[in-house]
Amino acid sequence: MTWLYLAIAIVAEVIATSNLQSSMGFTKLGPSIITIMSYIISFYFLSLALKQIPIGIAYAIWSGVGIVALACIGYFFYKQTLDIAAMIGLGLIILGVVIINVFSKSVGH
Repeated sequence: MTWLYLAIAIVAEVIATSNLQSSMGFTKLGPSIITIMSYIISFYFLSLALKQIPIGIAYAIWSGVGIVALACIGYFFYKQTLDIAAMIGLGLIILGVVIINVFSKSVGH
């Protein structure tokens, strides 16, 4: 259940941050409400995940997956470009998350 909580926290954070772009500095009501509610949901479920997962590991996964997901959303929905350095960096983030999940003894499976 802990990993489901972390997954929900990640999805909610990605929804919140992508709507933060659409809120235009909190001047558009709909995206602003979605942003605020999604951040509340994200932090709530992250706090539940932290009952079992060490904070450094949970935050690394939460932020790493969020960064990669938001870069993809920016590319596909906001037409933001990614240069080779950005793609290499994102690849290293993905690799880091995989290494943590596969090899770290700090992560309880």
